[in-house]
Amino acid sequence: MRAVLCGANGAMGKLIDGILGSEVAGRVSIDGENGVPKTFDELGPVEADVVIDFSHHTAVADVLSYAEKIGAAAVIGTTGHTDREKALIEDAARRIPVFYSGNMSLGIALLCSLTRQAVALFPEADVEIVEVHHNRKVDAPSGTAKMLFEAVKSVRPNAYEHDGRSGECKRTRDEVGISSLRMGNVVGIHEVHVCTPSQTITLRHEVATRNMLAEGGVEAARFMVGKPKGMYKMENLLANS
Repeated sequence: MRAVLCGANGAMGKLIDGILGSEVAGRVSIDGENGVPKTFDELGPVEADVVIDFSHHTAVADVLSYAEKIGAAAVIGTTGHTDREKALIEDAARRIPVFYSGNMSLGIALLCSLTRQAVALFPEADVEIVEVHHNRKVDAPSGTAKMLFEAVKSVRPNAYEHDGRSGECKRTRDEVGISSLRMGNVVGIHEVHVCTPSQTITLRHEVATRNMLAEGGVEAARFMVGKPKGMYKMENLLANS
């Protein structure tokens, strides 16, 4: 596999770079440090199978355009995309293979699967999602929390997202509360609480190091090599494992 890294000087980019080694065909980073090109125009055309993006959600248009230009797949590992940016990702998937996930962990893919099973088994249960991250994370709720909400919604079509809780806000039957905590250097904790009047099921995933996310990003990139155009997600990778 040959890969181009966008966000190469960032924490995740460096980890992925270390895993891929000689498989890295090109690097881009907005800071331009270590002699890394700041833009794809500065990098120029590179022969690669996949473009891996762990930079910032605002770079997604350039990432997709470059991947299409060089005939590569795109792996989008950033979160916090606007509706317009999400539309760009969906549009690009009509022309090139695109892997898009709010979390690159196979463990999170499993958590989503277990969430669907638990919510389906207890249709009257209250469902709450709690996510915890380090104090430098910009977006809230996390992309992973939104993935978990979509897992709930897949079996409860009437479910709607309620971010945070304040004042008089008695929950409704279709509400799925999402609570976000930002503190210290927590890499990532996600919990799904499925509560009936007689019992509570708590599903929890905790990330120990960012290496796990980098490894997942590399797994996604390898999975995408040679894939036809279309949108791919973690459940596709999980099904292939």
